[in-house]
Amino acid sequence: MAATAVRARPHLVLETVIVLGVSLGKSGIYSILNIINRLTYEVPLSQQTSTMNSSVTPDRPWLDLAYQFADNLLPFCMAFLAIYLLWRVWPPGTNVWTAIGLDGRRPWRDIAWGLAIALFILGPALGFYLFARHIGINTTIVMADLSATWWTIPMYCLAAFQNGFLEEVIMIGYLTTRWRQSGWNSAAAIGVSAVIRGSYHLYQGFGGFLSNMVFGLLLGWIYQRTRRLWPLIVAHTVIDIVAFVGYSLLAGVVGWL
Repeated sequence: MAATAVRARPHLVLETVIVLGVSLGKSGIYSILNIINRLTYEVPLSQQTSTMNSSVTPDRPWLDLAYQFADNLLPFCMAFLAIYLLWRVWPPGTNVWTAIGLDGRRPWRDIAWGLAIALFILGPALGFYLFARHIGINTTIVMADLSATWWTIPMYCLAAFQNGFLEEVIMIGYLTTRWRQSGWNSAAAIGVSAVIRGSYHLYQGFGGFLSNMVFGLLLGWIYQRTRRLWPLIVAHTVIDIVAFVGYSLLAGVVGWL
């Protein structure tokens, strides 16, 4: 049994490389290319803009809604693929959803912890973004750029939940579990996951890389101690909802955004 586990370890690491290659790792590679493009462009990084949640067909809201649904629902498939891959090699008799902390045993406690984590992070995250932009290592981020329709704010909320579910399931629940199964220690698994998380935010600038890497280290540390994934998903979702909806409501009113 032990010999089989040892032989399986390289295959598990290869599996994580493949999953990253079709999901957030691919985003990381494109973000690295994006930051190289930005740094070699004639306009300084601090004067450039990164836009999120953009309309595709603003002149046809019904079609734009379909595009937004596709953009925000299809990524769930990658998260469920990661869970399925964990389940395939999980010991018989063990519930993988419970093992990675995605069961519904204590929803209110998970929500409360998620809200507490979000409140702890929101202020420092905003402050660091403004500081990074001030010293010239980050772009100006347009968090919300959808046309104003009845479905705009609900779509921002869906996008926030999709971001939280996809990133925390893959970067924390899947990767750290797989790498520990492959013989890595927890610190290495959390550290590499955090660096990858930072890499796919490099399109925002070096501030985005650093802040998201620290975010990943914090969430990895919390997960290592609680083995609960839902609080991390709730925290990520709340942070993104505040960013997306807050920006859409305040961008024309508050000049420093």
